[in-house]
Amino acid sequence: MKIYSWNVNGIRAVTRKELFTPFIAKHQPDILCLQETKAEQGQAVIDIEGYEEYWNSAERKGYSGTAIFTKVKPISVVNGFADDIAKKHGLTNDAYGDPAKEGRVITAEFDTFYIVTVYTPNAKDDLSRIPLRHKQWDPAFLEHCKTLEKNKPVIFCGDLNVAHTEDDLARPKENKGKKGFTSEEREGFDSFEKAGFVDTFRMFTSGNGHYTWWSNWGGARARNVGWRIDYLMVSKSLQEKVKKAEIHADVIGSDHCPISIELEV
Repeated sequence: MKIYSWNVNGIRAVTRKELFTPFIAKHQPDILCLQETKAEQGQAVIDIEGYEEYWNSAERKGYSGTAIFTKVKPISVVNGFADDIAKKHGLTNDAYGDPAKEGRVITAEFDTFYIVTVYTPNAKDDLSRIPLRHKQWDPAFLEHCKTLEKNKPVIFCGDLNVAHTEDDLARPKENKGKKGFTSEEREGFDSFEKAGFVDTFRMFTSGNGHYTWWSNWGGARARNVGWRIDYLMVSKSLQEKVKKAEIHADVIGSDHCPISIELEV
């Protein structure tokens, strides 16, 4: 089974560029998880057959949003966090623009695993969302995944908006303490690994130079001055079933590129 994740940074834009359908045709993902769709279902003209679509769009127009396109019919699909988890971690108020209304999480249940697609809140240049990330969002998301894991293994994927280690960005010294590379955000990622989730890309590839996002300024992508902030993570029990994990840096259309795993099922 081929599972892909891609922050498309606006699905209407990537379809207008006529890049989305050729990507699907070439890679033929069985399950495709999208982030930052910035649209509601039906707003983008998507000419692909054989996929069911599930969307979680933000209440704010043209902002955030996630979607899952799948050839395999899920048992169930749920948007967002369970009410008890959201309330426990204070994610139902308006203090941070109410991330509960930003369409950031979809959970799909399949026969032998769950898939969760996530678009993690950006810390912002002034780091004003660090308290949200560190004290609320990351703990809530981890609890969500661990709760699912009590029933069956979990695959979660998406734009986590953090470079975990110095190997995950081209210029770690210059960016230390800035959004995406603060100690708080990196600790949030540490908590996923301590809880038993495995970074599939690092199962097969070590070292730097492997990135999933590049700034639109200064020819960053052409010079590969990037960040690895998109991840496919799996429960420890699924680790041996992961046969390949890749970054598809050649796929254009967004400032992010797709990532994928091949899973033995």
